[in-house]
Amino acid sequence: MLSKLIGGMLYDPAQKINGELRNIFIRDGFIVCDPGPGTRFDEVYDVAGKVVMAGAIDIHSHIAGGNVNTARMLLPEQHRNHMARRLNQPLLSPSLGFAPSGAAVPASKFAPGEFVSTAKWSTTDTGYRYARMGYTTVVEPAMLPVNALDVHLQMADIPILDTAALAILGNDDLLLRLLRGRASQAQINDYVAWTLHTTRALGLKVINAGGANAFKSNVRQFGLDDIVPDYGVSSRQILQTLQRASCELGVPHPVHVHCNNLGIPGNVDTALATMEAAQGLPMHLAHVQFYAYGNEGARGFSSAAAQLLDGFRRHPNITMDVGQVLFGQTVTISGDVIAQYSRHGDASPNKWVMWDGECEGAGGVVPYRYRETGFVNSLQWAIGLEMFLLAEDPGRVFFTTDHPNGAPFTCYPQLFRLLMDYEYRLTCLEHIHPDVVAMTLLKDLKKEFSLYEIAVMTRTAAANLMGLNDRGHLAPGAIADIAVYAPQDNKEAMFDRAALVFKNGRLVVRDGEVVERIRGTAQQICPSYDPSIKRTIKNHFDRFYSLSLENFTVNDVDFIQRDQERFVVHDCRI
Repeated sequence: MLSKLIGGMLYDPAQKINGELRNIFIRDGFIVCDPGPGTRFDEVYDVAGKVVMAGAIDIHSHIAGGNVNTARMLLPEQHRNHMARRLNQPLLSPSLGFAPSGAAVPASKFAPGEFVSTAKWSTTDTGYRYARMGYTTVVEPAMLPVNALDVHLQMADIPILDTAALAILGNDDLLLRLLRGRASQAQINDYVAWTLHTTRALGLKVINAGGANAFKSNVRQFGLDDIVPDYGVSSRQILQTLQRASCELGVPHPVHVHCNNLGIPGNVDTALATMEAAQGLPMHLAHVQFYAYGNEGARGFSSAAAQLLDGFRRHPNITMDVGQVLFGQTVTISGDVIAQYSRHGDASPNKWVMWDGECEGAGGVVPYRYRETGFVNSLQWAIGLEMFLLAEDPGRVFFTTDHPNGAPFTCYPQLFRLLMDYEYRLTCLEHIHPDVVAMTLLKDLKKEFSLYEIAVMTRTAAANLMGLNDRGHLAPGAIADIAVYAPQDNKEAMFDRAALVFKNGRLVVRDGEVVERIRGTAQQICPSYDPSIKRTIKNHFDRFYSLSLENFTVNDVDFIQRDQERFVVHDCRI
């Protein structure tokens, strides 16, 4: 199959292309060079006057796993039509999907006040809603190793999107026992590599290192230098050991860190201390809006965005995503059981779930509504925008809402508009808490992101950060994941419904509607390790756990696909 897109305005930072008129050629799912005059094409698309980018990549979105399923079960009343089913369409909402004939069914807008959280959507909805915005790859950032098979099965059921997951370490008993027993870094590396390999992960996630184990001993606040009871190791020691393992194994994505003290006034000091703890090695800090809090003012809560960014500029080894808060109903899900438990009293509606597992960590699900009239929520909204607008390098600061914790991913078009339209930001300022308007820097921050900078954050830099060299750009050899948008002054409307979206060279979205459902692949790395580590791991499981070691293994036989292999292995950097 040979296709051509004619005359689009390309934005491809990987090739330093900024709005140039170019043609794109696609052969059998990949972008190729111009095949020359006289070539006969199977398909030709006239995209003159339209914006053309690579398919967008979301580096941090909770789309699968135990917490996502728990949220669905906790809030069944929030599912559209109470989780109405259609023939051969499990949990598929009536307003989005395919009729039995295969004809596209239009997707309606949400009704006023309608709940829009991850608990509401099926895997089908997730894939369709991302695709219609031009997204083609999404990373689940928190996969418990013992739950890896379930995570991968859920992600395999998401249509159109390629997916990946980050394996969580930092609270499991075996790791902490190894550290307590002064195991060598090489042995820790083998354990990390075995975990990544066995769970088919793309990288490593650390959530409040040691905090979930400390919670079991009734600890309710846990700092970077606090000691995990019974193990004698600090959160800092756990984090640095895992970071070094990730670097020495050549894992492309830096260790992905959910810091201590999430959501606590004054926690900017924790974020800055975590940057220092990296000791110059690569590290990615997740949803930093929730760590950019000072404790100044009459309410003891203030923006520390400028302070955090000053530290960020001093540490070029650090990358971060923002985790922007947007107003409305959502549900918060996290493996940081300390943070979730501390906020269960704010649940809206008033129900919540906390859990504790025997293998790795714990977590919680707390529904929450961000209110624009509230001081705290207004300030959270402003802090995230300040961080975006004050950051000087869009290649190190990534576009996320920590879906669904700050806002559902379907709110991304609104966030694009906030970043790209100063006048729109001023209009929004009129509706938030007046005390925040007086405190915030937003009214003086006139920066407007360009299409090129949006492409950096959501395409080129995102692919580089995750080590996915086959996407995020439009150069020959890339997977033909392409998003085409009709230019509009209202950037929310522009990014809400792509004109065309191609996945692996196949047209999957036209005029904001899904026209073909295809399968995606899962991205993973396979770092090498000394096989003798399996004996240590098996002995530990046989002695202490009710689960067998086989519970961790994700096998190919579980993912038989007629048309393609499910897993794609990417290279380590050693």
